[in-house]
Amino acid sequence: MKYIVRALKYFVQITIIMSLIIIALMLTGLISKDINIAFRQGWTSVLYILGMFALVSALYPRFGYATRHVTAAGEYSSIKGEVISLMEDRGYRLESEGEGVMAFRSGSPWIRAARMWEDRITFTHELGGWSVEGLNKDIVRIVNALQYKYGNR
Repeated sequence: MKYIVRALKYFVQITIIMSLIIIALMLTGLISKDINIAFRQGWTSVLYILGMFALVSALYPRFGYATRHVTAAGEYSSIKGEVISLMEDRGYRLESEGEGVMAFRSGSPWIRAARMWEDRITFTHELGGWSVEGLNKDIVRIVNALQYKYGNR
């Protein structure tokens, strides 16, 4: 269900951004305000474009979100404090904490809105380390920082 919600959010975001670009081009007079002139096949082209947006939106959550493992030896309580400190240094705040699970959210409302409130990063404590789940580009940075930190021990 989370995958479908993410795909729908991306579809709406892409559609809004591209619509604003086309409207700006129409208002500046760079393209005609008549859809049948602006696009070769008129409204049929608009449907093809929306289909392309739907395809990209359906595929993006598969590649945009990931789960990675970080190896970290030591006591859970000390490692937990270091993870919280690292995340706070990177602009995240602790959203919730449970039995071996911590969820973080971005502290910036602008970043949260730009990512359509899909900015949650979840740490799950496992044997020998952590499983980190979230937006792929953030996960790569965080996992690399944690591996660097625990690799030098």
